[in-house]
Amino acid sequence: METPRRALIIIDAQQEYFEGLLQIQYPDREQSVSAIARSIDVARQAQIPVVVVQHQAPEGFPVFAPESSTFALHPQISERLNMVEHSFTKNFASIFAGTGLESWLRDREIDTLTLVGYMTNNCVIGSAAAAEPLGFKVEVLSDATGAIDIANAAGAIPAQQVHETLMAVLNSSWAAVAPSAEWANAVEKGHALAGDNLIESAARGRAGQ
Repeated sequence: METPRRALIIIDAQQEYFEGLLQIQYPDREQSVSAIARSIDVARQAQIPVVVVQHQAPEGFPVFAPESSTFALHPQISERLNMVEHSFTKNFASIFAGTGLESWLRDREIDTLTLVGYMTNNCVIGSAAAAEPLGFKVEVLSDATGAIDIANAAGAIPAQQVHETLMAVLNSSWAAVAPSAEWANAVEKGHALAGDNLIESAARGRAGQ
């Protein structure tokens, strides 16, 4: 098995998700950001490039405004910025839209993106889907991201259901999903994480498994 050429992408690990209007509800946000921090440490030791992304809204916007205190990175991430090889801001859910990230990855012959950060139900799934037509393989670390409770005209869903559903959706098509400890073991051994596929996931679903 060929060793993946990985980059660890930290998506929007900002104080908005800890002190702002979009506080992560599941998994526990402090545990998830600690899992992100440990993943940075693993990547650093394995010489995997680390990329930090911050979402930026227009000035005065209620979330992610650049002048707000909640725009800042979580302290466990900011204290590791010396381990970061590349950083940028984005304006859309996808980490690729208007950011130049694709070219940066191509220049370094990266073929696999390990995604952590927030939120499962927005920028993580949006970035994983956007990576597919670009030909990048994707890994998502299930305990190093998180979701929020959602309620709107279409329905109401608790954060745990949102997160667990989207982890299964991602693993069925767009990404290999695993806990951060399993990823660390795969990194140490030089292995790729094993994902699933939509056909077999559908067959198990029909069988009630």
